[in-house]
Amino acid sequence: MEDRFNTIAGWTLGAGIVALGLASISGHYFRADKENRPNPMGHEIEGVVQEGAVADATPFEAYLAKADMAKGEATFKKCAACHTVAQGGANGIGPNLYGVLGEGIGQGRGGYAFSSGLSGKGGKWDWTSMNSWLTSPSAFAAGTKMSFAGITDPQERANVMVYVNAQGSNLPLPAVPAAKEGAAPEVAAVIGDAAKGQKSFAKCAACHTVNPGGANGIGPNLAGVYGEPIGKGRGGYAFSEVLAGKGGNWDDATLDAWLTAPSAFAAGTKMSFAGLADAQERANVIAYLKTAK
Repeated sequence: MEDRFNTIAGWTLGAGIVALGLASISGHYFRADKENRPNPMGHEIEGVVQEGAVADATPFEAYLAKADMAKGEATFKKCAACHTVAQGGANGIGPNLYGVLGEGIGQGRGGYAFSSGLSGKGGKWDWTSMNSWLTSPSAFAAGTKMSFAGITDPQERANVMVYVNAQGSNLPLPAVPAAKEGAAPEVAAVIGDAAKGQKSFAKCAACHTVNPGGANGIGPNLAGVYGEPIGKGRGGYAFSEVLAGKGGNWDDATLDAWLTAPSAFAAGTKMSFAGLADAQERANVIAYLKTAK
């Protein structure tokens, strides 16, 4: 009887010791490192630079200089639910954006009913104002109808702006500011090499001549094309309707946009060439065309 009692007492004591040990271990686990807050804590807040982070000092003009119009067209799909961008396109939830750069902010657009915050903003849509708008519409114009939060990546904004600019506006790209003495080097504007451009032009020679007085072929002769009206002249060449109605002149900005993606620059163009993805190669070809007079 006494042995049985001792056995039961032993088991009870052992169970108590095990329970006490488990409680101690679990307590240490749940307290482990809880005095220190996680890093980073929660979610990043858009537009807020975290402690210790370095703000991007790159001028926006540098992003525009290396903008990719094809990527901008792809990004514009985010906007297509509310906006059209084709010439003569209808207003929807948002206004049609054909030729919007260079126009008054919150004005015109076929009678679109802009919010008072935007229509009273003043000024024109230029590279600076459009960059601010796309960064945060609600910060640019309090009370705007635009529910889109904005685009935080400056390169993505630049890509979209260059694409929209090619849709009837064709404003020249702003110059990249010179770096201050002692400052870190910024992205430089691309300088074309005419000799290399002449070699790249071999890709174009199946459709275009470039010698003065040369005949039109599948595409028009391009001698002296720099500075001339877009989709006009060229010895009576039959341009597509959309290119003939584009407006503006062939300059660095329009030629760069055209050579990046002809179909994005002028939807429905006869030009089947996909474009030149490399910004340096485009600059080289443009430099060569400037010499072809």
